[in-house]
Amino acid sequence: MRIHSVCVYCGSRDGGSPTYATAAEALGTGLATQGQRLVYGAGDVGLMGRVARAAQAAGGTTFGVVPEHLVRREVAKTDLSTYVVTETMHERKKVMLYNADAVVVLPGGAGSLDELFEALTWRQLDLHQKPILILNIDGYWDPLKALVEHIVAEGFAGVETAAALTWIDSVEDALTMLRN
Repeated sequence: MRIHSVCVYCGSRDGGSPTYATAAEALGTGLATQGQRLVYGAGDVGLMGRVARAAQAAGGTTFGVVPEHLVRREVAKTDLSTYVVTETMHERKKVMLYNADAVVVLPGGAGSLDELFEALTWRQLDLHQKPILILNIDGYWDPLKALVEHIVAEGFAGVETAAALTWIDSVEDALTMLRN
């Protein structure tokens, strides 16, 4: 399956390490260079803004989705190729996932976890079979990986749930996987 469009979940803040920002910018540039559309939360702040601006600077296509109540809070980026305003967060997540062929998760907070777990749950329920890549920059997501393994070990999910997540340590490896 060719991946034309990639949904990126990431923080609306830059986080505590400059490597997160570097990774977001490299991912945005790489997606554009590979001819893959960026689908994301339409924010112009934090890692969200960085990945989008980098994709745009590299000539990429961008598809942003923001719920109405976050237009001001996340400083919505309206100069995207496609800009969609939804009524609710749930609708935002649905539109983002349905308009992508794969998911990449950069460092982020509660919102990124919410998006990830909804995509993972939908995959567990056979609502999609899209690849979900966890971009584990500097081990940021190591505690999450341990938690997922714990959930499986304790019998609250099958091994297929853990297997639905692909853990990647570098942007280059993620781009290679998305290209192949």
